Amino acid sequence: MSYETIHVKPLNPTIGAEIRGVDLTKEVSNQQFDEIHRAFAEHCVVFFKEQQPVPPAQQIQFARRFGDLHVHPAAPTHPEYPEIFVIHTHKDSKIANGNSWHSDVSCDEHPPLGTMLQLHQLPSCGGDTLFASMYAAYDALSDDMKDFLNALTATHESEHIYRGRYADRGVDDAGTVYPSAVHPVVRTHPLTGKKALYLNGAFTTRINELAKAESKAVLEFLIKHMAQERFQVRFKWEQNDMAFWDNRCAQHFAMWDYWPEERKGHRVTIKGERPV
Repeated sequence: MSYETIHVKPLNPTIGAEIRGVDLTKEVSNQQFDEIHRAFAEHCVVFFKEQQPVPPAQQIQFARRFGDLHVHPAAPTHPEYPEIFVIHTHKDSKIANGNSWHSDVSCDEHPPLGTMLQLHQLPSCGGDTLFASMYAAYDALSDDMKDFLNALTATHESEHIYRGRYADRGVDDAGTVYPSAVHPVVRTHPLTGKKALYLNGAFTTRINELAKAESKAVLEFLIKHMAQERFQVRFKWEQNDMAFWDNRCAQHFAMWDYWPEERKGHRVTIKGERPV
């Protein structure tokens, strides 16, 4: 694809591209927005380089151009902007967000379309994020396996992940009911029409049409299959980079290899549609 107002550099043939030539602290023109949207659809995840810290209100405004915003069911938010999920890991942290392969909040009935994360503070080294194309993971399966999976649904749950997860950041979740949902194992992307695997090791607990032992075996195979390096790109952050990933066709894994150093930023998530 050709672009007139931004520079797009693919990072590999499968997934990921860097974007330069846009200042996210300012209003993005309609043409720039359209070109960013095209690059996002083409590459599954884009990385905005050479940025300054984007004020929370501006990050929210930019994200809203892609759709209504999603508020995380468990995580602590910015004191003034509930749409902002504050990502913060330090020497006293008990967990690090995203430290396993997953698609954000796939346990929701209408899971997120995409997520924008800008990191303002980075460790001296480490803290990379890996992204994997679920288009490529699906395409690499045999035709018979594709036919088998196309007829299946899976249950995505969050109680086992979220209960007490943010207690060290002051979240009291007593009485909170955490979401669960049933989604197709293979979903069709509403923009590209491509098929992608839609399950993950974090939230997906069972395949509904199979016996328990069969479900366990198929999930283990698919989760291992999806994590192959040939489907991935590894992103090394620079200060104030912003990543924007498509939860409908990509998974990610945030490395927590920098303890006791600190990593901090702002995340905004956009609501999606029910997977079909």
